[in-house]
Amino acid sequence: MLLPKRVKYRRVQRGRLTGKATRGNKVTYGDFGLVALEPAWITSNQIEAARVAMTRYIKRGGQVWIKIFPDKPITEKPAETRMGSGKGSPEYWVAVVKPGRVLFEIAGVEKEVAAEAMRLAANKLPIKCKFVSKEEMGGEQ
Repeated sequence: MLLPKRVKYRRVQRGRLTGKATRGNKVTYGDFGLVALEPAWITSNQIEAARVAMTRYIKRGGQVWIKIFPDKPITEKPAETRMGSGKGSPEYWVAVVKPGRVLFEIAGVEKEVAAEAMRLAANKLPIKCKFVSKEEMGGEQ
């Protein structure tokens, strides 16, 4: 499971999910990518489940890059606690994803294999995603 080694602030505010991704919106490392079409918080458990689904399908052939990192702590108050008495304690970590963000990249496999691996990974995520290739997206050469 992904999480930061240390952070400056233990608890952070929720923030907004408006707008499109301006960074991380091109396929840079691999040949194919999985692009988010909706804004969401993606938990470290969901990222790990998608990664496992992809690597299992490609049977350790090729290479996979995870382009998002869960660096936002989400706090929860204990069940049946009265209002007040401060903010809850951090329970899990999420990556803030905006539309257009490349979530995963893959290289070293055929397009059909990559597409199926990305489909399996997308099924583990709470948002709609799109399979793209480096050529059609105009990534760096």
